[in-house]
Amino acid sequence: MPMDMTAEHTLPALQKRPRGRPRKSDEDRGDGNRRGELLRSAARLFRRKGFGGTSTRDIAAATGMRSGSPFYHFESKQALLYAVMDEGMRSAISKQAAAMQQAACPGAGSSRGLAPVAQLRALIRNHFDILLGHGNDFIPVMLYEARSITRSQRAALAHLQGEYEAPWIPVLESLREGGLLKADVKIARLLIFGALNWSVQWFDRRKGASLDELTEQAMQLFTGTS
Repeated sequence: MPMDMTAEHTLPALQKRPRGRPRKSDEDRGDGNRRGELLRSAARLFRRKGFGGTSTRDIAAATGMRSGSPFYHFESKQALLYAVMDEGMRSAISKQAAAMQQAACPGAGSSRGLAPVAQLRALIRNHFDILLGHGNDFIPVMLYEARSITRSQRAALAHLQGEYEAPWIPVLESLREGGLLKADVKIARLLIFGALNWSVQWFDRRKGASLDELTEQAMQLFTGTS
């Protein structure tokens, strides 16, 4: 919490140094924009260097801020890490809903008219984009840095994760009813997400297949269709 500086203003500038956070400079104002920049820079660095290997000075430098400026927005590096994960999950939920609407048909408000195979393809393709698309560092950070946040924060993220995975369940159930999915739906969901998420470890956009090609390969693997 910022300190009351009223009394301090009566003292000469060099007589008493202000305690606590320094005042915001002009470049630190515009909280919404700066917060977004911090989240993106932090996500990129946490993914590349790991949470333990990234300092707040690194994050500030990547955002063009002073070394102490991130603390105007987040009380600690750990709080910033959780914010990255929370932002990643909320964005993923929104992107998934938009992808399913777009897959139904232009201007459609629901994907319910899509065949289960087409629904799964849209879900997988979108998930690859969330994991591997340019600048999408948020979810990979969540996957591999969850040990660095608190139990209550993990519980909050688990709730968002459940919201994200919920649309997959009726699709997998429909595929199983149609004979295209042989495994138990609950186990299949876990295996599918495990396989897709592991692509973060090995995918190289400069050398490997495109995300569309990855999607087709995944469809063949999970359902025998393309």
